Amino acid sequence: MLKIKILLVEDDLNLGLIISDHLKSDGYSVTLCSDGFEGMQRFNKEKFHLCIFDVMLPKKDGFTLARDIRKMNSEIPILFLSSKGMTEDKVEGFNAGGDDYLSKPFSIEELQLRIKALLKRINIRVELEEQTKFALGIFIFDTENQTLVSKDEVKSLTKKEVQILKILYKYKNQVISREVILNSVWGQNDYFVGRSLDVFITKLRKYLREEPKILISNIHGVGFKFELSE
Repeated sequence: MLKIKILLVEDDLNLGLIISDHLKSDGYSVTLCSDGFEGMQRFNKEKFHLCIFDVMLPKKDGFTLARDIRKMNSEIPILFLSSKGMTEDKVEGFNAGGDDYLSKPFSIEELQLRIKALLKRINIRVELEEQTKFALGIFIFDTENQTLVSKDEVKSLTKKEVQILKILYKYKNQVISREVILNSVWGQNDYFVGRSLDVFITKLRKYLREEPKILISNIHGVGFKFELSE
């Protein structure tokens, strides 16, 4: 049986390591991040089954991080940890997409019970391996080897090109906002990374132009649409 994967974002390194060690001893696989940007980027790169976020995080606070993740995944359980135990803070946590809220200080035993309760609520399907190859018309998109392969050429992709194309494919034939892509790949949404995204989209269009079944459209004021005809 494969391990349940937990994303833990906690800027107090000592507390983060203590929680991580206890959860690992319970049989979970734990990825520890120290700020909200890093947490967003790791969430996009890997498949997790549960998230634990401190509320007061540098760069991107836990509530904002949860809201960004909810735009991509409405089902993954999110547990907030906070030294702020006031009712209005808990309400904000649930409004941000959280499923549970644990006030500091707390016992490891209580955290373990909360995690078990959250995991029971969802039907966890631990996949043996994540899909790494995708058919894009005449191309095979290989995320593991970072290549785009046709019968005539093997095109090497950068890590960010792979991340962006993977997101576009995931939401194929749907409109996906610029904000979701920027938060997923860069962990932030501002003018400068926005311009970088436009450059990457232009490159991907160039790489895929030999396949008439593929179209990456700009949706003005919203984002993009990756259209793949059958």
